[in-house]
Amino acid sequence: MPELKDDQNLEQVTLGSGCFWCAEAVFEQLKGVKSAVSGYSGGRLVNPTYEQVSSGNTGHAEVIQVTYDPAQISFTDVLRVFWQTHDPTTLNQQGHDVGTQYRSVIFYHNDRQRKLAEEYKRQLDASGTFSAPIVTEITPFEKFYPAEKYHQEYYEQNPGERYCAYVIRPKVEKFRKEFADLLDDAK
Repeated sequence: MPELKDDQNLEQVTLGSGCFWCAEAVFEQLKGVKSAVSGYSGGRLVNPTYEQVSSGNTGHAEVIQVTYDPAQISFTDVLRVFWQTHDPTTLNQQGHDVGTQYRSVIFYHNDRQRKLAEEYKRQLDASGTFSAPIVTEITPFEKFYPAEKYHQEYYEQNPGERYCAYVIRPKVEKFRKEFADLLDDAK
């Protein structure tokens, strides 16, 4: 996905919270989110493939690049959904997905995002919301590589697939209950 040029009112943030299929299925339903594209960020290899990233040897994380309208959804709400829809206290692991490619990470696109993410993380740790310290990396965005076409809108395209039925669907249902105020009813 190209950097934003046409619509200066939109912003982007790149988020890693384990499997990108799960994150994409959640973020695509938010009011103000124009797109959530599955891909790879934070590694050394140019144009990595899914197989290369899955090896854990490229340094990339599975991520989604979220394009959103801050007039419709605040960055704070984006962060709230991010931290509440995965376990940010497990290092390099989400459920059965293990490896640095599944790390919890925020690739911020500007200094305002960095400051807000760092402050939100401090507040969450101080509040005791999670039973362990948050290990989410907050690091500058450098490059995003969209994942292969078959990974895009995976949950929507494959609702009967086992992983979708047993992992993604329950996560999406829980998200829809907890964040009903942020849902885009047209989606």
